[in-house]
Amino acid sequence: MTTPLVYLALAVGTFASEDLTCLAAGTLVQQGALDAVPAVLWCTLGIFVGDVGLWGVGRIWGAAARQWGWVARHLDGDSGRDAGRWLARHGASAIVGSRFLPGTRLPLYVSAGVLRMPAGVFAWWALVGALVWTPVLVLGAAGVGAQATARVLPGARQMWAAPLVTVASALLLMNLGRTLASASVRVRLAARFARWSRWEFWPMWLFYAPVALWVGLLALRHRGLSTMTASNPGMPDGGTVGESKADILARLPAQWIIPFVSVAPGAAADRRRVVVDEMRRAGWNFPIVLKPDVGQRGVGVRLARTAADVEGYLAEHHARVLAQPYHEGPWEAGVFYYRMPGAPHGRILSVTDKHFPVVVGDGRSTIEQLIWAHPRYRMQAGTFLRRHRTRLHQVLAAGESLQLTIAGNHAQGTLFRDGRHLATPALSRRIDEIARAYPGFFIGRFDIRYRDVEAFKAGRDLAIVELNGATAESTNIYDPDTLLLDAYRQLFHQWSLVFAIGAVNRKRGAPLSSLPRLAALMRAHLAAPIVFATSD
Repeated sequence: MTTPLVYLALAVGTFASEDLTCLAAGTLVQQGALDAVPAVLWCTLGIFVGDVGLWGVGRIWGAAARQWGWVARHLDGDSGRDAGRWLARHGASAIVGSRFLPGTRLPLYVSAGVLRMPAGVFAWWALVGALVWTPVLVLGAAGVGAQATARVLPGARQMWAAPLVTVASALLLMNLGRTLASASVRVRLAARFARWSRWEFWPMWLFYAPVALWVGLLALRHRGLSTMTASNPGMPDGGTVGESKADILARLPAQWIIPFVSVAPGAAADRRRVVVDEMRRAGWNFPIVLKPDVGQRGVGVRLARTAADVEGYLAEHHARVLAQPYHEGPWEAGVFYYRMPGAPHGRILSVTDKHFPVVVGDGRSTIEQLIWAHPRYRMQAGTFLRRHRTRLHQVLAAGESLQLTIAGNHAQGTLFRDGRHLATPALSRRIDEIARAYPGFFIGRFDIRYRDVEAFKAGRDLAIVELNGATAESTNIYDPDTLLLDAYRQLFHQWSLVFAIGAVNRKRGAPLSSLPRLAALMRAHLAAPIVFATSD
C-alpha cells in the first residue's frame, strides 16, 4: 500500500525538476506502484506551489529593488508601465502558454511578481496551466509505455519490459522538448499563442458571433434582415455583399477619387490591351494597382510594374478587375460616415489611421527572418510569407526597407490605429460634401490615400481608393489598444445605425432585397475562388 509520504515526495520533487518528476510518476503509475489520479494531483500541487513561489520571489524582489534608484526608474517608468499593461492584457494566455514553451516560465512568473500582477489572477491561471500540462506528462508517460508494451510485446509481463518502454517514451518526450527549445520553433509557437491572446487576430466566425446575435435582434426590431439593404438605396443591395467597386466609384465626384478602368472578363491578352490603352489615354505610368472588382478583405491586390505583370495577373484573375494608377501615399485612412435620411448633413463616426508594415534590412537577415523576428509581423507571418514567397531568402542591405503589403487592410497585415486626431471639422465637411454628391448613399466607409497629414485634416488632400456600404466595418476597432468590449460597443452602435437608416428609407419607399437574393449573393461570394497575389 502506497504511503502518503510517496505522494508528498512527488510534490516536493517537482521543485527540483517538474518534468523528470512527472515522468517518474508516470513510470510508477505504469508499473502499478502508484494510482494515476493521486499521482497527477500531487504533481500538480507541487508544480502549482512552485509557480506561486516564483511569483512570490518576484514580488518580494521587486519591492526591495524599488529602493534602488536605477531599477525604480525602469520599473515605474514608461517601459515598466508598458510591460505591466501588456501582462494585464495578455497574462492569461502567456501564463498558460508558457507551460508548453521551455525556458519561458521562470522569467515570466518572476516578472509577473515584479510587475505586481494580482496574486489571485496569477494563481488562477497558473493552476489552469498546471492542470492542463501535468496530466499530459504523467499519463502520457504511463499510457504510452503501457500501450507500447502491449503492442510490441504481447503477453509479456516481465517487470523489466514496462520500464524499458517507458524510458524510451521519456526519451521521445525529451527529444520533443529539445525540438521546442529551438529558437525558430519557439518563435513560431509564441506567435500562435500571441494571435489567440489578441482578439484582433481571432477568426472572423469567433469574433463576429456576438455581432451576429445583435444583428439578429436588430432584424427582429426593424421587421426583417432585409431592412439593412435599404440603408443605401443608391447601391445594389445597400452595399451588403458583391457590389462593384467600379460602379460605386463612378458615382463619386471625379476630382476626389483615384482614376480607374474596369476590365471585363475575357482573354488575358485582350484585357491587357484594355489596361495599356487606358494608361496611354489617361497618361498613367507604371506601377499600377490591379484588384478584383468585388473585393474579399484585400485579397488579390497586386502592384504591376510592367505590361507583362498586367497580363500575368489577368491570366490568374478571370473575373472583372479594377486597374488604378498607384497612389504612393504614404498615408491611408478609413473614414466611416453616416447621415440620417432627411438630415441636411452627416457626420464622421470614426477614422482609422493605417500604418503599412515595413521591414528594414540589416545586411545579414533574409526577408523571412526579418518577418519572424518582428513581434507583430510574426503573428501574420503566413500572409507575408505567402505574398513574398519568391524572395524569402533575399537579404536586404543595411537600411534597405521593404513594404510588406500595399493593401490597407487589417487582414493583409496593415496596422490600424484609432485616428480620431484626424477627424477635424474641415475633414468632416469635405467628407459630408462628397457623400451627399452620391445619390442614395447614407452610411459606409471611405478608404482614402493622402500625401500630407495637415492637408488631409484640412479636407484638401483626399484620393478615394474605394467606398464600402452597409457591411463596412468601423475599422478603428482593430487598434491593438482597443479593449474587446469597446470594440463590440462600437460595432453594435454601427449596426444600430445601419438598421435605423434602413428603416427610415424603407418607410420612404426604398426597395428591399429579398432574403433568397441575399443568400444567393452570399453563396456566390463565398464560392468565388480566392487567388493570392504574390509580391511585386
